Amino acid sequence: MLAGAGGAYAWQRQHAHPDKPAARAPAPVPVTLARVEQGPLPKVLGGLGTVQAYNTVQVRTRVDGEILKIGFREGQVVRKGDLLAQIDPRPYQAALDQAKAKKAQDEANVKNARADLERYTKLGDYASRQQTDTQTATVNQLTAQIAGDQAAIDNAATQLSYATIQAPIDGVTGFRLIDVGNIVNAAQQTAIVTITQVEPIFVVYTAPEDQLGEVMRALAAGPVPVEAWSSDGMTRLSTGRLDLVNNQVDVATGTIRLKASFANKDHALWPGASVSTKTRTGTIPDAVTVPDDAVQHGPKGLYAFVVDDQNHAHMQPITVGRSTDGRTQVTKGLSPGQSVVWRGQSRVQEGALVAEAKPADSPAHSAAHSADNAALASSEAR
Repeated sequence: MLAGAGGAYAWQRQHAHPDKPAARAPAPVPVTLARVEQGPLPKVLGGLGTVQAYNTVQVRTRVDGEILKIGFREGQVVRKGDLLAQIDPRPYQAALDQAKAKKAQDEANVKNARADLERYTKLGDYASRQQTDTQTATVNQLTAQIAGDQAAIDNAATQLSYATIQAPIDGVTGFRLIDVGNIVNAAQQTAIVTITQVEPIFVVYTAPEDQLGEVMRALAAGPVPVEAWSSDGMTRLSTGRLDLVNNQVDVATGTIRLKASFANKDHALWPGASVSTKTRTGTIPDAVTVPDDAVQHGPKGLYAFVVDDQNHAHMQPITVGRSTDGRTQVTKGLSPGQSVVWRGQSRVQEGALVAEAKPADSPAHSAAHSADNAALASSEAR
């Protein structure tokens, strides 16, 4: 009887609310997964810097006169020796012609004096010793005068050459500061144009003083590659090498200044521009890495969601090292081959069931090559 009553009671409870659905298990949380990988990870130091011209020249006149011609366009790429401006050369040409004429006159005089000296020498005892000595002195004096004439010719030719103003270096011209028809003089402070050399070009940037040892060891081992990126870290502009570490640390800021050179054939770097830098100081050969976004910050420190064989996510405390090219080195807490939640952690809790949602583009799994721009921006932010 009791068994029958119990069965009837259970049947009544089951069918008391026929329209109420049975409780369902929670749906899996859609996430993007990534593998924990082991392989070489570049050691990259980030910094901020300013582009500087390799050389900067303010072109001024070295002689006085009227500008007859301007031989360049503003912003033009010029080569060493190209015509920049022409100053009226006539006064300097006249001075050169005058110096040449004076030398010709003195050469004629010394020729005559030498002939007289030769006659006095042949006369022997018929010419007094005083006459011979005086004529010898005259020849020497006129010979020295010819040397002075040649120096005057060289000086006049130099002044004449200054009337043709040529580019002293390869570079890019700036604004034209003086127009045709103006009178210029060597004492004036205003330049005709400024030329900046941009091939090659420098980037001067800073690094914390605690990175100095790593940089110096890299320099001692060989060339140190440096990449210049846009200030937002989204676009790589050029690749060069580290040339100089400054000879002292700035005690006020605790930083060291460094200078890198770039070929800059495409003129992607421009003097005065702000850039971010990435200095590659070496490689960690067997680094355990995960995508940057897999690393989460919690009240007790850093962690990552590890997914087990039953697709359940578990919080795993981790310790991390450096971050490069969109991947972060994990020094403790994870092993190669494990699956971690890469995206979608905001809806994941401890022990939650997850299901992988394939992204439109796969992550960069190899630390040997550069990640996409979004991952690089994330790396720089860290």
